Amino acid sequence: MIVNIKTDYYEQFDADYSLEVPAEAYGGWKSAELPLDLDRTALVIMHAWDTGTGAEYPGWHRAVEYLPRAREICQKVFPPLVEAVRNSPMQLFHVVGGGDYYKNYPGYKETVSLAENNNDCEEKIVSDPVYKKLTEFKTNIKKHNQDDIMRGFSNADFPSQVKPLDSEGIAENRFQLYALCRQHGINHLIYTGFAINWCLLLSPGGMAEMTKYGIICSTIPQAVTAVENKETAREQLCKQIALWRIACAFGYVYQIDDFINSIKKGKRLC
Repeated sequence: MIVNIKTDYYEQFDADYSLEVPAEAYGGWKSAELPLDLDRTALVIMHAWDTGTGAEYPGWHRAVEYLPRAREICQKVFPPLVEAVRNSPMQLFHVVGGGDYYKNYPGYKETVSLAENNNDCEEKIVSDPVYKKLTEFKTNIKKHNQDDIMRGFSNADFPSQVKPLDSEGIAENRFQLYALCRQHGINHLIYTGFAINWCLLLSPGGMAEMTKYGIICSTIPQAVTAVENKETAREQLCKQIALWRIACAFGYVYQIDDFINSIKKGKRLC
């Protein structure tokens, strides 16, 4: 089923070299009514974890300042979004990592069987003393938070708002996610979850990997947040830059109200 949906994109042209800053002539953010094939599109919820509270894992929350924003998205944004997708012809996939909390779900076991014998060998580069020194330095400067982070990941689970149904695919790498896409005829993935400029772009099963299969990778800004730094956190500039990068290099940006209202026109007949 194909529906038309208001779609945001970015005009990365034309620079005007008569200006002091040529890029200020770019068209910037624009919108167009474009088709979305609900039968060939899947919503991805990636690395959405129940991360507990700051009292339970203070070090984790000190190191990952977006966790309160992620919790708010889980509580307020995901429920209506997931309900709309589950009542539409779209597939809902979960991309996981950071533990083994997902390995007993039927959707994961089925995905593993779909992707069997499809894993390339990915041998890591040989290390040396300088390599070890550089990697140890990064580990040591954040050591005071590591115990809490490891405890948090050891108890990780899906947030209650987005626990997978038995019928929903669960993938932990690109081979498994691609197997799900092939199985269901998916050529467009709309990513949600945490964090848009980190895991969703570069972790196993993220956009950078899936776009190599020819899959369009889009997002919903209200259903993501970003890893921010001291200089960007107040205005969430890293999130804005990530949305721009996705619109230019990977796919499109859908505002949540437009997305939900559009897919409701294609209700699942079951």
